[in-house]
Amino acid sequence: MKIAIVRERIEGEDRVAATPETVGKLIALGASVAVEKGAGLGSRILDSDYEAAGATLGATAAATLKQADVVLTVRRPEAAALAGVNPGALLIGALDPYGNDVALAALAKAGVTAMSMEFMPRITRAQVMDILSSQANLAGYQGVIEAAAAFDRAVPMMMTAAGTVRPAKTFVMGAGVAGLQAIATAKRLGAVVSATDVRPAAKEQVESLGGKFIAVEDDEFKQAETAGGYAKQMSAEYQAKQAELTAQHIAKQDIVVTTALIPGRPAPRLITKAMVESMAPGSVIVDLAAERGGNVELTVPGKVIEHNGVTIIGYTNMQGRIPTTASQLYARNLLAFLTTMIDAKAKTLAVNWDDELVKATVLTRDGLVVHPNFVGAAMAEQANSKQTAGKSQASTVPAAGKKAVAGVKPAPAKTTAAKPAPVAKTPAKPAPAKAPSAAKKVAKEQAIVVMDAAAAPKPTVAKPVRTKAAAKPAADAKPAAAKAAPAKKPAAAKKPAAPKGEQ
Repeated sequence: MKIAIVRERIEGEDRVAATPETVGKLIALGASVAVEKGAGLGSRILDSDYEAAGATLGATAAATLKQADVVLTVRRPEAAALAGVNPGALLIGALDPYGNDVALAALAKAGVTAMSMEFMPRITRAQVMDILSSQANLAGYQGVIEAAAAFDRAVPMMMTAAGTVRPAKTFVMGAGVAGLQAIATAKRLGAVVSATDVRPAAKEQVESLGGKFIAVEDDEFKQAETAGGYAKQMSAEYQAKQAELTAQHIAKQDIVVTTALIPGRPAPRLITKAMVESMAPGSVIVDLAAERGGNVELTVPGKVIEHNGVTIIGYTNMQGRIPTTASQLYARNLLAFLTTMIDAKAKTLAVNWDDELVKATVLTRDGLVVHPNFVGAAMAEQANSKQTAGKSQASTVPAAGKKAVAGVKPAPAKTTAAKPAPVAKTPAKPAPAKAPSAAKKVAKEQAIVVMDAAAAPKPTVAKPVRTKAAAKPAADAKPAAAKAAPAKKPAAAKKPAAPKGEQ
């Protein structure tokens, strides 16, 4: 059982998926651990520290990944980089699947079993594996530290012989894990703290940390939390009322920290340009949702900007700004999860595919996208590919063939063109109304790619598939009308002529 850890390739990502502490514990479980050279340098972990813990060093990512059974990562790697791993190898990390359907399909095609730690259930058993909590906790802390550094003034109240310095007013928007840590950190720094959230349970949590709760507490507010503990998307009416209250409050604040995120969706817009301009020069806004577009209208992801004297911090990896601590917690999360999939006695991988933790996190398996949240998108992608291929093939058919639906036999036995008696009674309508559906059925059975809707026959047209026999119904109709005696067979009962080009 080989476990591989490679250096993160995304710019600005200094975290690593394993530390010497977790490497030692993985080896004790019977694994051999390979670490790419330099993988931990961004987190102040030396290669010699990994070697001392029992890991082997790989000169390159390819050498490190060769024949690996498990790959631990911080960010989703490129599928092509996983070419050397064993078939079905586990890829475990923060894979960020939402909005990345093509990358997800590529991982499936690469044959790895991708497991996204963001989908870890929020249950008691999985608390030690919850990367969202461990990393968001650090993001909330570091967000306040960044704000205090940019504020250029003292945060706590100070009473000196020269006079009193008033405390900074700090407003935290969103009281989840990151928000609560931001509240606690700002409070410890001596700020006067207030906070808001759409979840009713947050009010008590904010107040327990010494903050003042600000929200429109109507009926919708009382039902604004999912069973999993996440915030629901609020109605436009509620958002308008909350925005009005927020606008009045923000104008009086020195520091604002926004943390609102909804899984799988862009970050909700909480602060408008007008709200920013209402704040005093020197104020600071930290947008912890910048990676998903930001809660602030003026946020530039990955940048620190100033507008009208107000500094807006939009770092997209706030927890990554304290990588040593972040890596320690993240690596422990992965270790706890991987331990549940290792047989301690046999010292081998033993994944229980019916385990609720596994079922919740598996994205791809056996070459397919299997997670229910993404199966539909994967199927649509496959259908798109087939349709595109089909259209390319149909475009090579000669024009003469297209008249008979890409050269396919019109199956006269299934069309009503071979029954002239009813046509003789109504010469103006040579075929009954069911002809189009019959033609469509034939086309579907033969798996034909038909031309676009603009060129397809309308329901009122009698002959969607034109044949030589059906092109002149009047000539067949006259003999049938002249010999309508029931004792004789209709003249058109003969097999209709085949279209041009058909054998």
